[in-house]
Amino acid sequence: MHESALILTLTGSLAAALLLGFITQRLRLSPIIGYLLAGVIVGPYTPGFVADRPLANEFAEIGVILLMFGVGLHFHIKDLLAVRNIAIAGALCQSAAATALGAVIGHSLGWSWSASLVFGLALSVASTVMLTRVLLDNGDLQSPTGRIAIGWLVVEDIFTVIVLVLLPAIFASPGQTAALGQIVFVTIAKLALLAALALIVGRRLIPRILNGVAATHSRELFTLAVLVIALGIGVGASLVFGVSMALGAFLAGMIVGQSEFSFRAASDALPMRDAFAVLFFVAVGMLLDPMALLASPKLLLATLGIVLVGKPLVAFLIVVLMGYGSKIAIGVAAALAQIGEFSLILATVGDQLKIMPAGATNLIVAGSIFSLTLNPMLYGAVGWLDSALRRFPNLWRALNPRKDGMEGDLDVPAIAPAHRAVVVGYGPIGRTVARLLQEGGIEPVIIESNLETSRQARSDGHRVAYGDATQLSVLEAAGIRTAVALIVSGPTSEQGAEIIKTAREVNKDVRVLARSYYLKETGLMRSAGADKVFSGEGEVALAMTEYILSILGATPEQMDRERDRVREEVFRISGTKS
Repeated sequence: MHESALILTLTGSLAAALLLGFITQRLRLSPIIGYLLAGVIVGPYTPGFVADRPLANEFAEIGVILLMFGVGLHFHIKDLLAVRNIAIAGALCQSAAATALGAVIGHSLGWSWSASLVFGLALSVASTVMLTRVLLDNGDLQSPTGRIAIGWLVVEDIFTVIVLVLLPAIFASPGQTAALGQIVFVTIAKLALLAALALIVGRRLIPRILNGVAATHSRELFTLAVLVIALGIGVGASLVFGVSMALGAFLAGMIVGQSEFSFRAASDALPMRDAFAVLFFVAVGMLLDPMALLASPKLLLATLGIVLVGKPLVAFLIVVLMGYGSKIAIGVAAALAQIGEFSLILATVGDQLKIMPAGATNLIVAGSIFSLTLNPMLYGAVGWLDSALRRFPNLWRALNPRKDGMEGDLDVPAIAPAHRAVVVGYGPIGRTVARLLQEGGIEPVIIESNLETSRQARSDGHRVAYGDATQLSVLEAAGIRTAVALIVSGPTSEQGAEIIKTAREVNKDVRVLARSYYLKETGLMRSAGADKVFSGEGEVALAMTEYILSILGATPEQMDRERDRVREEVFRISGTKS
């Protein structure tokens, strides 16, 4: 029976998400809206098929863990340290402001201060899953806005973990105030010990494990190893240190992200991440009771006002006051204008401790669904909002006091994008091309799937992305979005065609040079978008022609004529043009 419920829940949830996600995508809306609506449809408050909510929540938890591991892969320690000041100040100030607003509204409705505070806390925490998804969809995860927002949310998550530990201690035993300080101290000490173990021991142990597995040249074993590391550290952090599994997975991702395996882990080892992340949004949608909202529409509007107006406004002011400029401030404010998984966990704990009044949790769920639905559209309007702000020059200059409107030190790119080329494969051809590019003032970035070869390229002084170039995440890590050229020299023609198509989707202006092994494959790569294809068979035919003619004593004019003739004959037979 349990097995049947599991299959039905998984199949029904994914099918509903696929259908509604496709419809919303066709309507030029975020598919996340479809996933949330799918959750409402398969939930217990609407007629028809009802999924098993506990099972859906377990799937969603896996999705959160894998997604946080993926965030950690791209968020290095130096990035966190670079935004530590604004992340700590911003997260604490915004959380305090949102909590205060929620508490005032709750108390004005006759709730106790305890219930009002928990309600406010639930409205103060943004969804890491949603934030990451929006930043990834807009290519902003590594932007100044993305780094600040992720650092901000990491601090929020740590603060929320402490709150979740303290709530039972405060409300379950209200008379034991003397032990409160001890509980706070122990909680912070556990978090510090977890971070120390992860960053000191993990940095030495995990890369060695992955190195040993990668040496087997088994893609399946490498995938399994990374999944075990992500889930294992997440579960271990929860069982031993009492923190969320997502936070432990984030630390594991940061460790792997500092190693040479980061790009391959992101592309090869997390194929299930997106599917389980979809199930998170479906699980959120299942919690909503639409009819219960009709009983308190004003309170729903007040809740959305805090999440969509109050929180973003506070975030905007904090970022501007710390000198990062209006554009980054608008982006951070928009990214944080939502609530998600931690808000639902806080509401659940409040219900378990009998703190929350009837209907409060449903309001938080509704606020989560509405804000998660609107957030992609709100973030998509960041550019328009910044342009609108520039129509008021005095106000814009006041918000951007730095010279030329510079938006913080983080906005300076490390590499001039006009001088980058991506080279796939570091065999004899790739090495030669990389050298020629470097001598011509263009920086080659190598993508190599062989670990030993990638290390050789790195030792030769090149930037290297170790991973599968058919994966968009690896191409993006190599800088394909701003590259002037893509040289595909190593993989098979089928893989090369897939790489070219993927690259063209994100950078239609990139110049693509590709190598095929056989003449009959040149058409495949041209149809994929290659500007020039060099065939091994064709080049051999030309080289042999030149050699034979030189032995026969042909004149330069005769050699040029025969070269043209060979090109015409060879490429006509293959059905392509040179």
